[in-house]
Amino acid sequence: MTLTSVSRSYEVKIRAGVSKGFTLLEILLVLAIIGMASILLVPNVGNLEARSFSAQVRQANSLLNYARRTAVVQGQPASIEFNAKPKNDDQKFFSRTSVGSWESNGAQIIFIDSTEREIEVQDRIEITFFPEGGSTGGTLTFVLDERRDSIQIDPFTGRVFTNQEEND
Repeated sequence: MTLTSVSRSYEVKIRAGVSKGFTLLEILLVLAIIGMASILLVPNVGNLEARSFSAQVRQANSLLNYARRTAVVQGQPASIEFNAKPKNDDQKFFSRTSVGSWESNGAQIIFIDSTEREIEVQDRIEITFFPEGGSTGGTLTFVLDERRDSIQIDPFTGRVFTNQEEND
């Protein structure tokens, strides 16, 4: 076998693409793509609990406004029940005036009535709206970790206001 025949077979192997492993450039390119994807995904995953909490507070606010409208339109009292702990279907209790209920998914509920008495809700609390526009009134405060949101219900007009607070 001559020297030229060996070098030609080596050239053919290189041209045919018989290489083993990855080049440094290919590895760096893949790592850069993974790094960019993680920058986009990690903040959204970490903020999932806060978004869930905000959605719970918005749902509570919507239910209160719905009960207020229902009371005025139908001409009879309407109430919303707030449950501190999720209940099974056989455990649920609805009052005669109830038009909906809200269940906590881990958030603590604190109720401050119109006389400024603060009550930590252990089981359930009911807010009632009356046809003439009034309500039982008070402030519902929802607490989850460092997040704290409040919904104020005016006892005279029945209007519902939301306040977002942050603990430092």
